[in-house]
Amino acid sequence: MSKHHSSLQSYKKPWLPISDQIDLLKKRGMIINDAGVAVEFLKHVNYYRFSGFCLAFESSRHRFRDGVTFENVKGTYEFDRSLRDVVTEALEVVELDVRTAVAYHFGEKYGAFGHGDPGSFFKHFNHSSWAEKLKSEAYRSREEFVSHFKSTYKEFPSLPIWVVSEIMSFGALSHMCNGMLKPDQTYIARRYKLQRSDWVSWMHHLSYTRNLCAHHARLWDRIWSIKPQLPYGFNWRPPHLLGNNRLFSTLLILNYLMGRCPTVATYAMDWRSRVENLIDNPPAVSNATQLMGLTSGWKTHPLWK
Repeated sequence: MSKHHSSLQSYKKPWLPISDQIDLLKKRGMIINDAGVAVEFLKHVNYYRFSGFCLAFESSRHRFRDGVTFENVKGTYEFDRSLRDVVTEALEVVELDVRTAVAYHFGEKYGAFGHGDPGSFFKHFNHSSWAEKLKSEAYRSREEFVSHFKSTYKEFPSLPIWVVSEIMSFGALSHMCNGMLKPDQTYIARRYKLQRSDWVSWMHHLSYTRNLCAHHARLWDRIWSIKPQLPYGFNWRPPHLLGNNRLFSTLLILNYLMGRCPTVATYAMDWRSRVENLIDNPPAVSNATQLMGLTSGWKTHPLWK
């Protein structure tokens, strides 16, 4: 047994019925005005998930600040759910654009199956692992166009780049972007008026954000584990942007990328408006804007307007 393992303790917290969960919240200082509402909410949202939303309302661990109500935390959960919805929408728009740009360029330069050649990628790219994941996704796919290809062409489970780009995960797409040869990264990054390394970093960060949204993880007050590299220029530096580890940096990146897709200009304008309307009613904590990485004049940021 390793030294690390021998120092670990056994998990001994018991299962708690909802009535006891509510008593625990009260004991920690939460005001619960309507126990019936609290019971029904905790039947819908796991207490363990709910407790994550309590963190911003605590004065010390497991102790709520004076006056914190169940409705405050429930409202923050609902705010975050709406936030994930608008972020997921924008991620979809950006992901589709990048899929198309990658498939078009790779198909033109390397042909239908050029992505199956390790020579089309950086020499240290783990091409075999990535290619196996694509084949696995082809076998799992229930899309009609994949079934048609399988029943018609002998190359299956290999698919043309313009076909496989439609079924690969955002993670696989991000991995491909990271493994491309520098001239290919540069070519595609130019569509977004970005440096190659910034574009690759953004794809990695957005893939991570997409996974958070897909697993319904808390976004609003999260410190990013996978941070986006920020371009040079004062728009990406204080006081315009406080850093790259909070929500606002990601909102700016999504807005910036959609701004490089003329066909979604009307959608992007509506999206910005909905984000603003949502954030105009933030969680009921005094430092909500800081927890989201927002500056005092964030709506007038040169890359947001």
